[in-house]
Amino acid sequence: MTSNLSWDLCRTFLAVLTEGSLSGAARALGITQPTAGRHIAALEEALGQTLFTRSQTGLMPTDAAESLRPHAQAMQHTASAFERAAASRDDGANGVVGVVRISASEVVGVEVLPPILTALRRAHPLLSVELVPTNRIQDLLHREVDIAVRMAPPQQDALIARRVGSVDIGLHARDDYLARYGAPTTLADLANHALIGFDSVTPFIRAATAGVPEWSRDSFAFRADNDLAQLAMIRAGYGIGGCQVPIARRDPRLVRVLTNAFRFKLVTWVTMHEDLRQSPRCKATFDALVAGLSAYMAV
Repeated sequence: MTSNLSWDLCRTFLAVLTEGSLSGAARALGITQPTAGRHIAALEEALGQTLFTRSQTGLMPTDAAESLRPHAQAMQHTASAFERAAASRDDGANGVVGVVRISASEVVGVEVLPPILTALRRAHPLLSVELVPTNRIQDLLHREVDIAVRMAPPQQDALIARRVGSVDIGLHARDDYLARYGAPTTLADLANHALIGFDSVTPFIRAATAGVPEWSRDSFAFRADNDLAQLAMIRAGYGIGGCQVPIARRDPRLVRVLTNAFRFKLVTWVTMHEDLRQSPRCKATFDALVAGLSAYMAV
């Protein structure tokens, strides 16, 4: 096996894994399908292993291919970080220039960060932002992203972290829903309502809802693991669901219920790798996120 594999081969391999076909990978990468096929053939020859088998639905990865997936993903993240660093020209001569990649939860990324990032862009017009709205924790050590907004304290020593505060989560419903079905006065009353909640029970959800048996998957009339979908259903008047209190306050039609009986706080952190401390683009973005999120949570 060669010890000098081309990144192009590995990039095509990952694209075929993701897209499920040579044609899909070729479209995603902007290459021709024959080129994608040659890349896979060359990689299989170099590795001495079959990576894909043909099926009626496309290319099926072998066990060998699946075992290589995380390594190819790590290479992709490293290549992306390399490109961001090269494009940023962080010599300080031109001020804040380049690309910064940020991850945040779905709700924070879509509902909270836009005005913060808009102000950042106005202050630094040569700065570009890549936003990854996801509830999955992105790996800062392997540079999946440059900066992450997290709802849990970082565990790695190599990270810079700033706690920006905590945000209240409460139960809310639209006013016309409550006018039709009445507002619950006790947790037991939730059994008589259409509840909006999660589909999969994660360790975070298990800890957050401990002691509130009324708030469980089997009780929900609408289930989704996407927090934005839950928020959309609350806004549509479907029923009662959990929402960040500052977000709900923006909509005069959303009413908080069971204020004292159901409440918990999300402690929020802004984190980045300590190696980026001297990067003007990352420092400006980190500071803007800290200031903006602190102001949001003080509302």
